[in-house]
Amino acid sequence: MDLLTVNDRQGEYPPSYYAARADKLARFPSAKGALTCDVCVVGGGFTGLSTAYHLAQRGYDVILVEAQRVGFGASGRNGGQVSMGQRRDQDELEDMVGDAHARQLWSIGSQAVGLVRELCQMAEVHTDFNDGIIHTVHRQRDHHHNQAYVDHMSRKYGYDQLRVLEPDECRHLVNSPAYHGGTLDMGGGHVNPLELALGLARLAVKSGARIFEQSKVTSLAEGDPVTISTDQAQIKASHVVLGCNGYLGTIQPHVAQRVMPINNYIVATSPMSPEAQEDVLRNNHAVADSKFVVNYFRFSEDHRLLFGGTESYGYKFPTDIASAVRRPLAEIFPQLNDISIDHAWGGTLGITMNRMPHFERLGGNILTASGFSGAGVALATLSGQIAAETIAGQAERFDIMAQVPTLKFPGGPALRAPLLVLAMLWYSLRDRL
Repeated sequence: MDLLTVNDRQGEYPPSYYAARADKLARFPSAKGALTCDVCVVGGGFTGLSTAYHLAQRGYDVILVEAQRVGFGASGRNGGQVSMGQRRDQDELEDMVGDAHARQLWSIGSQAVGLVRELCQMAEVHTDFNDGIIHTVHRQRDHHHNQAYVDHMSRKYGYDQLRVLEPDECRHLVNSPAYHGGTLDMGGGHVNPLELALGLARLAVKSGARIFEQSKVTSLAEGDPVTISTDQAQIKASHVVLGCNGYLGTIQPHVAQRVMPINNYIVATSPMSPEAQEDVLRNNHAVADSKFVVNYFRFSEDHRLLFGGTESYGYKFPTDIASAVRRPLAEIFPQLNDISIDHAWGGTLGITMNRMPHFERLGGNILTASGFSGAGVALATLSGQIAAETIAGQAERFDIMAQVPTLKFPGGPALRAPLLVLAMLWYSLRDRL
């Protein structure tokens, strides 16, 4: 099965809330014939579009090929949450890679949020950056870690945008009986992700990049130049950047051993009044909880609750996504048990074993950045800027990311899904206990 088409129609955006109201772009043509360029970017999500934009800004001749539509994949379907740092907490990273490297990773993660904020100020990007993201804990015994982590970030990193939410204040801000405190990070926030992706496409084209849609890469032959083939075109490029994330398929088996596609699901409720919204979630912050299969939610500009939860590890989406997501929604907000759901959709993201992005040089002139594990709005967008500066000769930030070890999934592509299902069953049981 092909993840690009098994759940979606060719050349069409998914039935998401974002796609229903987006200021969509005119269709780009398909790539045809013999083409040449300095850099060929594969994938029209945050990584690919940001790469194309930042390279074109530097004067490179850039071709971007997308198998579906720009922003079609996880970049245009996700929860829109923009978190500071990396996908793993800083104390965990210190244990993983040491203090010095962890500090570098924090700096890069902070720069990623700064870039998204900057992009949201541009006329081509039709979304605001909304401040504030709450991280809640679903077990009372875990609340003590919140104060320790806030103190750690203040003392060691000088970060003063993070504060503790004691259980009463947490319940005041997030009107759910499921949580026992948390933290509020005013450095992060939330955006409309599809509008961010479409804005990056506008910026890339304005800067001179050539974008081709419905141009699925069928093969990639390493060399100098690299040869990228689609059904109707053959592209020769001095450099290639792979920005495919969960939709990589078989283009690069080495990366596929380290980045696994999983499916996640979101619903959009019917609109609420501003007063009803405040009774559910105050101050328009985004929220993500501490469960292994994370529940995450925020409100849209027109007062709909956008709630994400549940995962699956096969290719197919559930036949009734709305019912699947309604279960965790009702657990978190029992008062919304009967609220109507106007949109329900799924998407495929890429995860790694340690939930840290996989950056690597392949064959000298091929770069890959993927496996953002749910933290791609900021990190994938910055990865495009990093890829561009690496091709231009400044590889410091790329190397910092590439030095994080990324292990192969046990069993390879054939067995990784069944093994992950077993692990997820265990973590799901642990969450319930």
